[in-house]
Amino acid sequence: MGNKENTEENVENQEEINSEVEANEEINAEKEEVEEVPELSELEQKEEEISAANEKFLRLYSEFDNFRRRTAKEKIELTKTAGQDIIKDLLTILDDFQRAIDNNDKSEDIEAVKEGFKLIQHKFSHTLETKGLKSMDSLGEVFDVDKHEALTQIPAPSKKKKGTVLDVIEPGYLLGDKVIRFAKVVVGN
Repeated sequence: MGNKENTEENVENQEEINSEVEANEEINAEKEEVEEVPELSELEQKEEEISAANEKFLRLYSEFDNFRRRTAKEKIELTKTAGQDIIKDLLTILDDFQRAIDNNDKSEDIEAVKEGFKLIQHKFSHTLETKGLKSMDSLGEVFDVDKHEALTQIPAPSKKKKGTVLDVIEPGYLLGDKVIRFAKVVVGN
């Protein structure tokens, strides 16, 4: 009986070995199939890299072009509505002027009319100041071409006054720190 058991064990072992050999042969066959796929030549690899880089460039270019168009459109919209806030504030002053004109026809008190115009002028200048407008105080300053526009020169009353602003014909204005209107002045010579 010992021989019979050994033979059965040998048969079982042989079957396990055969199944392992078959599995190894299948794995080797798969490897050969994989290896049979030809590797890309160096030239083909470079062409693929160039193609991928070109595709990436086109995507980035398209994104940038879309960004540029969108910002240009936003800028146009912003310039169209940029003055909206100040115009809303100025409309109240326009209404005040209309009420003053209507009231002037009925009023005979000249002092009240003068006071009304002073109030409107004060409201107007205050509104512009809140928006960043500043009036330049040029009288007595040294003439500066970056702030002043000389309309004429007159003889200076003293040597100290040479090159200074003696009279302001039209005041200049700053918006923030930028000159938006040069002061028209008379300079001492």
